[in-house]
This record gives sequence, structure tokens and C-alpha cells, in this order.
Amino acid sequence: MAGKPKLHYTKGRGKMESIRWLLAAAGVEFEEEFIETKEDLEKLRNDGVLLFQQVPMVEIDGMKMVQTRAILSYIAAKYNLYGKDLKERAWIDMYVEGTTDLMGMIMYLPFQPADTKEKNLALIIERATTRYFPVYEKALKDHGQDYLVGNKLSWADVHVLEAILMVEECKPDALSAFPLLQAFKGRISNIPTIKKFLQPGSQRKPPTDEKFVAVVRKIFNI
Repeated sequence: MAGKPKLHYTKGRGKMESIRWLLAAAGVEFEEEFIETKEDLEKLRNDGVLLFQQVPMVEIDGMKMVQTRAILSYIAAKYNLYGKDLKERAWIDMYVEGTTDLMGMIMYLPFQPADTKEKNLALIIERATTRYFPVYEKALKDHGQDYLVGNKLSWADVHVLEAILMVEECKPDALSAFPLLQAFKGRISNIPTIKKFLQPGSQRKPPTDEKFVAVVRKIFNI
């Protein structure tokens, strides 16, 4: 019996949060080893366990995996969240890549200078409501199923829900013009494994605040 996956990252969301989400949705328990100082990161680098000297790093199935996309693809395939054939996988990849672009904008917002934050926040809301959410709303309408791809939960559903909640943290009524996405959010949030992850006390991390930004800048010299 293999041990639980072990996640190596800082004590915040960042690029690891989507990995936490996907493992939680798959019902997989995981451990976390937090990088809290520059020395913690240097130790991992010096031990030779970071293929490109970067985190996130996940120990799983005897591998020390790096590169967020590679880790997520592996977890999705391993736990049957990656569609039933190549076409479904292609759709999942397209939805995930689009969502990742949107989430990246939100992820970097707290690290930006105050004078550009407001402008970038407005851009995030604009992109979410005119470029990304309409795509998912139309997909649900055309597909006519409870899920975005096929007729079962996939990585795309988990990723889109994570993105929706991130956008709503920026603008609570961001879904007001998207009734199918509102219903989708309710459905996916109530899947037992995801519902558990959304409860207080889970391994889900809070939104990035100034204190955490300072810690990250120190660890990564930025």
C-alpha cells in the first residue's frame, strides 16, 4: 500500500492549490510539508529532489513530481477524472487551460503594486464575465448534462469551480448573468468530497493576504 501523497509548497494557495483541490475531489488524503523559510527551499534544491529547482513538488507513487500541469494531469488520469477518450481529454484540457489563465491573473494580483491593482482587478472581472464564464455557460447549455465534459465529474469541473470561487472572492455577484453556472456551482460544491474540502478546517488555503505575500517574497527572493 503506497503512502499518502506528500505536497511540498508554501503555506498558501499559489500553484499548489489546484493540486489540493483535485486530490480532495478524488477523495485522496494527502500530507503537506510546508516551505516556511528560504533555507527550507534551499534544502530541497540541494537534496536534488526538484527537477527544475522549482516547487510545487508532489511525492506520489514513488515519484517526486514537479511542474503543476504534469502533476495535475497525472492525478486526473490516475483517479479517472480525465474523460473516457482522447476527444473528452482534449475538451478537458481546453477548459482547464483557459481557466488556468484566469486563475493566474487572480493569483498574481496580491503581488502587484497598489497603483496597478485596481486596474488589474477590473480586468480580471471583465475577462471572467466576457471571455471565460460565457464559454462554460454555453458548454453547459449545449451539452445538456450536469457536467462540462461527458456525463461524469472531471478535472474540468473541479478546476472551473475553483476559478468561480476565486472570482467571487473578487466580486461576489460575478455569476449573476450566468444561471447555468450558478446551478453548476451548487451541484459541484455539493459532491461529498468537494463539500468536505469547502468546510472550515480542511486543507484548503485562505486567499492570499499581505502577510503571506511578505513570506513568499522572502522565501523566493522576489
